Amino acid sequence: MSRTEAKQRARVGLARLRSLILGLLALAVSATACTADDDRPDIVVTTNILGDVTREIVGGEADVTVLMKPGADPHSFGLSAVQAAELERADLVVHNGLGLEENVLRHVDAARESGVATFAAGEAAGPLTFRTADDGGPEGEAGQPDPHFWTDPDRVRRAAALIADQVIRHVDGVDADAIRANADRYAGHLTDLTAWMEKSFARIPEGKRALVTNHHVFGYLADRFGLRVIGAVVPSGTTLASPSSSDLRSLTEAMERADVRTVFADSSQPSRLAEVLRTEMGGQVRVVGLHSESLTAEGEGADTYLRMMRANTTAMVDGLTGA
Repeated sequence: MSRTEAKQRARVGLARLRSLILGLLALAVSATACTADDDRPDIVVTTNILGDVTREIVGGEADVTVLMKPGADPHSFGLSAVQAAELERADLVVHNGLGLEENVLRHVDAARESGVATFAAGEAAGPLTFRTADDGGPEGEAGQPDPHFWTDPDRVRRAAALIADQVIRHVDGVDADAIRANADRYAGHLTDLTAWMEKSFARIPEGKRALVTNHHVFGYLADRFGLRVIGAVVPSGTTLASPSSSDLRSLTEAMERADVRTVFADSSQPSRLAEVLRTEMGGQVRVVGLHSESLTAEGEGADTYLRMMRANTTAMVDGLTGA
């Protein structure tokens, strides 16, 4: 072998060694990053409304994973195998409870049984109940628990404080003072929201304060702000139920008696609702879309709880006053 060939082989060997060292260094950095990420506490939240509230409270103290996508139906969304596994690895699971997440509750139960701390915000916020025709009594009387507590911002303020307590108690490594400061700041925003909603709903005359919705979703709002729910197209607390012909007939009769021609529907399903009611009432129905059970994607008008409630309040006041 010539001296030139030996030098070339030596250069190739050094280049390979350099590449090997750089590769090992990259793997070490990656492993360190992964370990750091794995060590960071993780809070898993089922619905996107509660996810937004939880993120406001947690700030940068932990990762918050939200399972429900923007615009999804909390009654019907399901989990992938990866998401189900995330529940069982979480430091804390925050869910609504009261039967809202119908396809997810078994996974929450499995996480609890495996030792994960879970918190049902709706059950802790002072739930109301309602009765449907299937319960054997007049609608609106005490019956089954209503899971839609977030339509009352005062109850959300109560739930937010309890979520902060749960994070401090169950999630290791968070700064308790930072969590409490975040919760206090957010409570101020919720207090402002309640005052603004009170002023907005006060504009509605007494004779126009009757609500008809696609299903029973605004009972808490009606109770808090002095409105009355006279019926729902789907006489149930879940979107998975279906109205019968007698249900629709009872609703149209109630609307006629109350002189109501506006129906509030979730913005993801207004066309179906409009078709049903217009058929029953000869086309004399105005359908107003709301973001009642899910936040929107970012920039679409209801991407936080505070923006969702302000958008819904404005639409409801305009719908009831004929603005």
